[in-house]
Amino acid sequence: MITRIAQISDSHLSVEKPFFRSNFDLVAIHLRDTAPDIVINTGDLALDGADHDADLVEARAAHAGLGLECHVLPGNHDVGDHLDVARRQPVNAERLARYRRIIGPDIWSLEISGWTLLGLNALTLGLDLDEGRQDGLIRNAVAALAGRSLAIFLHKPLADLSHNEDLTSNRFMTAGPRQHLASLLEGAVPALVASGHVHQYRDSRFGGSRHVWAPATSFMISDPWQPGYGAKMVGYLMHEFHADGGHRLEVVGVRDLVHHDLVAFPEAYGDVRAWGPGKA
Repeated sequence: MITRIAQISDSHLSVEKPFFRSNFDLVAIHLRDTAPDIVINTGDLALDGADHDADLVEARAAHAGLGLECHVLPGNHDVGDHLDVARRQPVNAERLARYRRIIGPDIWSLEISGWTLLGLNALTLGLDLDEGRQDGLIRNAVAALAGRSLAIFLHKPLADLSHNEDLTSNRFMTAGPRQHLASLLEGAVPALVASGHVHQYRDSRFGGSRHVWAPATSFMISDPWQPGYGAKMVGYLMHEFHADGGHRLEVVGVRDLVHHDLVAFPEAYGDVRAWGPGKA
């Protein structure tokens, strides 16, 4: 048995600033035509859901309109950034409550044939903001694996090149949350770690896991404003999860998607050129 899961990411939807809605709608049409078993969005559903209810409401309606089983996860633009790296909007109880009220759960666990899929909140890992709910979810999922392969979905990549790196960057999980997750996994090694956030596609391996970054449906960030870690593109990923623990991946480009460059949309998050090369 094969379970087909479409991973979309970084839709950045907004009712007042609908810059990227047309791309999402094109992807939505493609998803309805191809009919995957499940759709997962790995975060930044909204342009500024961290401070605006309306953007989260818009994102909720857009995903409900897919007409498919859909599970989503928060990104930093939905609930604020991790306290290790937050520049402007730190994650806090108020922002989490808003997300949960409008969107729904910020963590989840799914069992499919041969696999356990664990959806985590990358912005609260290692923080005491949910009364241990996420820690308990991880421990329980690992204890109940019973021979199934483990896939973790979350907004930010766990690292760039190694679990041992000690970068303090808002592009990746920092060492503390990553080590906290490792302690909760208790030696279980995920076969797959799937994330978004960087607005680039990359497929790499380290620490015994395959690490896949989904491209955004919304925009990319051109050189030299963002480093090139992988392929700068827009689109989505189609995963095939096999009952024997196997996994196949396809990068999907959708006809007529516009490869928006964030540089052209200062109304979204400000002029990225003003931040300097490599800072976006």
